Amino acid sequence: MISITQTIPLLSVLPHDVIQRQIDDGQLYIINYYKSATLNNQKETCETLDIVLSGAFVTYSLAENGSTMQIFEFKNGQMLGANLLFGGNSIYPLSVYCANDGEILHITKSAIAKFLHHYDFAMIFIAMLSQNSQRLNKKMRMRLHKTLRENLLEYFDNQSRLQQTNAIILPISKKQLADTLGVQRPSLFRELKKMKDSGIISVEGRFIKLNYRTKQ
Repeated sequence: MISITQTIPLLSVLPHDVIQRQIDDGQLYIINYYKSATLNNQKETCETLDIVLSGAFVTYSLAENGSTMQIFEFKNGQMLGANLLFGGNSIYPLSVYCANDGEILHITKSAIAKFLHHYDFAMIFIAMLSQNSQRLNKKMRMRLHKTLRENLLEYFDNQSRLQQTNAIILPISKKQLADTLGVQRPSLFRELKKMKDSGIISVEGRFIKLNYRTKQ
């Protein structure tokens, strides 16, 4: 396992013997998760820092009416639980499930507390906390201050720049797009239809032609 920890920037700055002692004490361990498996349930207590080694893990909110809304997706190298581990309230506000087969490196609170005595580890840990916070802030701004159409146009524009074309292919499914924008699928489909009927875009499956950019 020590060789795996050296591929993770957060842990690679620590002396090998410091990590090995925690591995020997069972404070670092790897668990394989199969698709659709639950990593953590909403309202459970956070007891470990979790680092994604492979696969994809999704956080989602479960409403009282049974509907769900995807909030974030975590992939290789990203961490979960860091903002909860040492907080006054260590309860998961969201559920986490495995979107496709993957592995998680679990690190206990006790081990993290020891690792934080090392300056380089502490600085990377703080930076990763900041990145997660920025992602959350971006998500909140997207949902609170813009209409669904504005968010869609911003997303399409970003994809147009990345793909260097005004005829883009969605890199994710429409369900995932709805989750990313924090809306229900029917709302997304209605808005896409309105944009199509207005001639703003052309839609066929994942293929979307940005007519409004063509006319600029």
